Amino acid sequence: MTTFLTTAIAIASYLLALTAGLHILARLGPSGRRILDSLSKAPALDGVIVAYQVLPLAAGAILGGWAGLAGALAGCLIAYFVWVIAHEYHHRELIRKGPRIVTTLNRIVGSSFRQQTALWTTTLAFPAFWLIRLAEIVVYPVLVWGINLPPYKSGDWVAISRHKFEGLVGHDRLWCLYCDWMTGVYSLGAEMLRNLESFWCPIKFQSGSKCANCKLDFPDIENGWVPHDGTMADVAALLEAKYADTGSNSWYGHQNRRPPPVRVQTPERKKETADT
Repeated sequence: MTTFLTTAIAIASYLLALTAGLHILARLGPSGRRILDSLSKAPALDGVIVAYQVLPLAAGAILGGWAGLAGALAGCLIAYFVWVIAHEYHHRELIRKGPRIVTTLNRIVGSSFRQQTALWTTTLAFPAFWLIRLAEIVVYPVLVWGINLPPYKSGDWVAISRHKFEGLVGHDRLWCLYCDWMTGVYSLGAEMLRNLESFWCPIKFQSGSKCANCKLDFPDIENGWVPHDGTMADVAALLEAKYADTGSNSWYGHQNRRPPPVRVQTPERKKETADT
């Protein structure tokens, strides 16, 4: 019990101190905001995620075993509720006057208990998204080097900004930031996987329902993949057509395969060009 309590208090204190530091940065003017902006995008955001999600649990488990891990989880919950209560109290006028996501959804679902249970259950997906992000950082660059897949600027995908949305406070803000990060990680992973599928195995699935369900994430299913009853000669011909001497082995709808936009000169533009 001592290990559990000590770890819970230590982790809660650590997380609240870390959060206080971010709030202080927000009050340091333009320089502080620039730091926060950099922390809101990968790769710096990856460090923030590790500091908030991975490090507390890892430290608790390593230093205190199962009791330490349980204490770390308790500390995370303590820090969460302390911050939510404090933030919502600070913005109590916004809460009193305006609508909120949590109360609106509780009313739509018809049960705050069921809605909150479903919401908290999604935290079990945290480790899955950590692994996806780790693969994006560690695995995909090898494929860029090895088979010339297109590189990506992760900060254009893995980033958070919903904390800037007016009126989003407390409970709503934290969960929206979770969704903000999660969707970026998923979207970048899906984009990378589109390249892999079209490069290594551009063959449609035999199941028509699977093709229909997957075509949203893999548009090349309808835009070029070989039918499931085709031949290996068809596959080889498609690979030659799509990747031989193209310069980048991206999926077929990737932006580097799109023709540059055509600039249409208006009469005014033509006159300006002639004058110069």
